[in-house]
Amino acid sequence: MIPRIASTKLQELASLFKAVAVIGPRQSGKTTLVKSLFKNLPYINFENPDIRMLATDDPRGFLLKYADGAIFDEVQRVPHIFSYLQEILDNSTGRGKFILTGSNNFLLQENISQSLAGRVAYLRLLPFNLEELTGFYEIPDENKMILRGFYPPLYDMGIPVTDWMPNYIRTYLERDVRQIKNIADLLVFEKFMRLLSGRTGQELNYSSLSIETGVDVKTIQSWIGILESSFIIYLLRPHYRNFNKIIVKRPKLYFYDTGLACTLLGITTTGQLENHPLRGSLFECLIVTELIKQLTHRGKEVNLYFWRDKTGHEIDLVAEEATRLFPIEIKAGKTLHSEFYKNLHYWMKLSGETQAELIYTGELEMQRTDGIHIRSWRSLSGQWTMLKL
Repeated sequence: MIPRIASTKLQELASLFKAVAVIGPRQSGKTTLVKSLFKNLPYINFENPDIRMLATDDPRGFLLKYADGAIFDEVQRVPHIFSYLQEILDNSTGRGKFILTGSNNFLLQENISQSLAGRVAYLRLLPFNLEELTGFYEIPDENKMILRGFYPPLYDMGIPVTDWMPNYIRTYLERDVRQIKNIADLLVFEKFMRLLSGRTGQELNYSSLSIETGVDVKTIQSWIGILESSFIIYLLRPHYRNFNKIIVKRPKLYFYDTGLACTLLGITTTGQLENHPLRGSLFECLIVTELIKQLTHRGKEVNLYFWRDKTGHEIDLVAEEATRLFPIEIKAGKTLHSEFYKNLHYWMKLSGETQAELIYTGELEMQRTDGIHIRSWRSLSGQWTMLKL
């Protein structure tokens, strides 16, 4: 088993709260993690229809069997059990008695907020990141990494991405999507996902998606919510501080996993990827989600934004740490050019900040005299510097 960075935070939360909910996408390693850390607790999987029926027919009697605690996997499948679980938690003084997992953030949080608010701590577990894989797998070049993605079965079981990803998408559509909202035509929803993959790293435009998909804007907004709540996409919000400039207000869209985005785009080889017009956006997606995972797995707030004004100046990422702002530019080229620093210089002059970072696909690392730190993407296999501030 590859150790997960989230293990430390999960054990800490379990020592403080009576119950902890571990949420994240399907196949991100939630079950493996909680079973390895809480070996003293019985494991119950609510995906099993027989167990689900027992818990549905007699929830009080079912929970009495596990009065001393348990791991409840995919607990959102039995939503009414939360009300009965509340009574057990209120009458207990123990910590870390119940570990709940779920691959659907919307359904899980909805039920917890109704019955267990204030009694349960949350931790998000996303697929592997570079930092976790280093030392266990040789990190290939950026194109192979983008193409493969980070879902654990691709590493633990060695399943080829071309075999695993299509089945993952099919399972997601037929199980998770229908669990949240009974969408009659899954082919239209799948088409919608493929259209979104072509907008990786771009501002989200509901109207254009509505026209291309053939459904109304409200439905598009609802479907975006489904993909967000099931950890397929991440919406990066624009930074609110405008420095007396008119800034854009729409979020940028990223897929949590570049391998999934490539599959939806029909990219199956590194040759296709190298010549694909979205290669730069997919590399940007790789870096953005890497930093999101490093923060998330440590239980930290994702304090990342982007910045763009109406004149076209843009910063790919702005990290906010207390009173500090830290701009980051992401470039898919291997050769450094003066154009790489143009927007950073503009933003630093505008904001008054004196440090910035440029992440690119080359190998050179150096600290420039203008305050810009040049970093290879491979160096993210260690803990990101902003986490140390």
